[in-house]
Amino acid sequence: MAFESQEKAKAYWKENLRLMAILLAIWFTVSYVFGIVLVDMLNAITIGGAKLGFWFSQQGSIYVFVVLIFVYVWRMNVLDKKYNVDEA
Repeated sequence: MAFESQEKAKAYWKENLRLMAILLAIWFTVSYVFGIVLVDMLNAITIGGAKLGFWFSQQGSIYVFVVLIFVYVWRMNVLDKKYNVDEA
């Protein structure tokens, strides 16, 4: 991976950090806020017989984490092409 200039390398890294911050904020919200902080409020809602707060703490955060991995890969491939550092 070679960048055309130092400015493009800094811009690439800045966009990468921004993407990671957004994805980690989403994961934190789902796993901590929905699974722990708001669990009592969300447990008032049931979907298919399961309490929503329990679902977020047991399964929802894992599903969201896996989806975020695929989103990160997709967005990084787009970013690599944008800065002409893709491997293809």
